Amino acid sequence: MRRLAILGSTGSVGLSTLDVVARHRADVEVVALTANTNDVSLYEQCLTVKPSFAVMVQPESGERLRQRLRAVGCKTEVLIGTEALNEIAAHPAVDTVMAAIVGGAGLLSTFSAVKAGKRVLLANKESLVMMGQLLMEIAKSNGAQILPIDSEHNAIFQCMPTNFLDGLEKVGVDRIILTASGGPFLSRANEDLSHVTPEEACAHPNWSMGRKISVDSSTMMNKGLEIIEACWLFGTSPEDIEVVVHPQSVVHSMVRYVDGSVLAQLGNPDMRTPIAHALFWPQRRYSGVAPLNMLQIGELTFQTPCMEQFPCLRLCFEAARGGINTTISLNAANEVAVAAFLEQRIRYTDIARVIEDTLTDSSSGELISIDAIVIADALARENAEKRVLTLQRVI
Repeated sequence: MRRLAILGSTGSVGLSTLDVVARHRADVEVVALTANTNDVSLYEQCLTVKPSFAVMVQPESGERLRQRLRAVGCKTEVLIGTEALNEIAAHPAVDTVMAAIVGGAGLLSTFSAVKAGKRVLLANKESLVMMGQLLMEIAKSNGAQILPIDSEHNAIFQCMPTNFLDGLEKVGVDRIILTASGGPFLSRANEDLSHVTPEEACAHPNWSMGRKISVDSSTMMNKGLEIIEACWLFGTSPEDIEVVVHPQSVVHSMVRYVDGSVLAQLGNPDMRTPIAHALFWPQRRYSGVAPLNMLQIGELTFQTPCMEQFPCLRLCFEAARGGINTTISLNAANEVAVAAFLEQRIRYTDIARVIEDTLTDSSSGELISIDAIVIADALARENAEKRVLTLQRVI
């Protein structure tokens, strides 16, 4: 029996997790659900799932949720605030944590879960981007398991030998190949990108995701963050990682071995597959995803990404070589820039400009405490917002 807490249960990954859990009610107890402000959806989830705890980060939303659940006699205990979120991630009644909060907002709760020695199903890639070395060291010292939920990293995990943490060279791994769909603008001319609207950027051709992640996919920032995440998860460097554009999103990633073999994980583009894999690993369980029909697919194509068309991917490779302070600045600047774009304060092409300018101002060096990481993140966000204001005046 898995005793599960879903951090970010009202988002796309959270909803997919609940769908998988509904198919295995005898094997999974949902102990806690959490959300930031969406008390309406969390209320419905509490009535359906009946968790012991519900955490609402935003106080007003939390009070509304508490009153509504009391009115219908639901016994779910409502906790409110960021500290409550961190506490539930480390709660003794929980053994497995789905870390599905998007962006830096999920940093501290993921840290709490790892520190408490939980099995962490990691959908929040920013945690490793912002504190990779620290998080992996704490996981090792506290007996936590970090299992990747991103379809690409989960695919790599499935294609790796079980002892890959002994070192990729020792187990014969030559290269990690991350696949990318290319997003909605793969065939769009560079000169037209400055006119992209938020609605266009959020219209992913293959995946159903939240707005921020959809924009990241369109700029290939999502793939760049995955490069950094893969370095920490699999103990490698950016020089040993290759990105290929694969528009069909059927091959989710590959691992090349020194004998010339390439192992790939294939499947329909549906997050329930990696969720079910990580939730029940090392067992295999039904996810609700239809089997892949290769005859219907017809062909699989691959191409090299154009760095001029996707400057965010280039910036991620550069940041991955620059140390944790640089990757913190990269992530913070991207979150600020994407938010400004979605608010129509800057152009689509300004996202990369904000990130590059913020990286120019970032300092080198390693950060070895969670407090130092939080401070560095706040400083980078402040610098990125200054750049946004500059661009906003000339839009």
